Amino acid sequence: MEAVQIRMREYPGTGPARDVWQLTRDPLRALSDGEVALALDTISIDPGMSGWITNKRSYMPPVKPGGVMRAFGVGEVVESKSERFSPGDWVTGFTGVQTHGVFHGENLRRIDASLAPPAKFLSGFGMTGYTGFFGMSDIGQPMEGETVVVSAASGAVGSIAAQVAKAAGARVIGIAGGPEKCAYLQSELGLGHAIDYKNCNVGDALKKACPDEIDLYFDNVGGETLEAVLGLMKHQGRIVVCGAISQYADFAGAQGPANFMAVVTHSLSIRGFTMRDYMHRIPEALEWLVPAWREGRLKMREHVVEGIEKFPDAYDMIFRGENHGKLLLKVGGEK
Repeated sequence: MEAVQIRMREYPGTGPARDVWQLTRDPLRALSDGEVALALDTISIDPGMSGWITNKRSYMPPVKPGGVMRAFGVGEVVESKSERFSPGDWVTGFTGVQTHGVFHGENLRRIDASLAPPAKFLSGFGMTGYTGFFGMSDIGQPMEGETVVVSAASGAVGSIAAQVAKAAGARVIGIAGGPEKCAYLQSELGLGHAIDYKNCNVGDALKKACPDEIDLYFDNVGGETLEAVLGLMKHQGRIVVCGAISQYADFAGAQGPANFMAVVTHSLSIRGFTMRDYMHRIPEALEWLVPAWREGRLKMREHVVEGIEKFPDAYDMIFRGENHGKLLLKVGGEK
């Protein structure tokens, strides 16, 4: 069986951006004890990928030149020498951007495809869903009547975080790019207000939307948006830092807000996190997410790009804000 992969040829910055990626084909190797062969169905495209392809200190080692690009995926077991899995099982994990692969069973997690289509386990029932859920519920801890602001609120993580805050009784203001995304936040997710950062001054819009200032901010973008929010935080307000996509183009040289002293003057609490902190608690997230989705209290949206050869387009798309919902790459490896 042949596998098609996307490899990182070299770290970005040494040549044209598209030269970073290389499409290759290799036969699957024979399985060793404890391993399984997967036919991948769908791959997750995430902003965090930019941090995986820079040779700088981060929360994970970088992808090495020539290596298969790191990514979460879902796939079906087609052959097994692992006691943990049998052919026909659906699993998820760090599969890389490829149509097929051989993996050690200990690095994969079984998913229940009877609960939802497998791709949902890369969306609301996957790492982005868990991130939005734990970041908001466990760290942010929104309360009824509070004013909560979420940046990148129409995105995969932000939309879940915003809905968790709304379910807690908070007044939620979402920040997103473009009229379509803002309309989605209000008409589909039912947020109290939406701010289009592409067509207005975010600071001025926040002042109007938050006359009583902000209790809790869920930050996905950093940069100027974080600076605008800092100036409007309540005394002892809370900030959850999930990401800083506005800074990812220069991951090593990311700049902090000019008014960072507001953290001192307003006694603010700031906490960053990644899902690495919560892997052992995934069942808790599913206990809330699955019933909420089935009962119509939680909405999730996917943006699917077809074909593994479209990975470079999909990767660029997420940093231009062109996706509407969780960005997924359908690779559809033959079984």
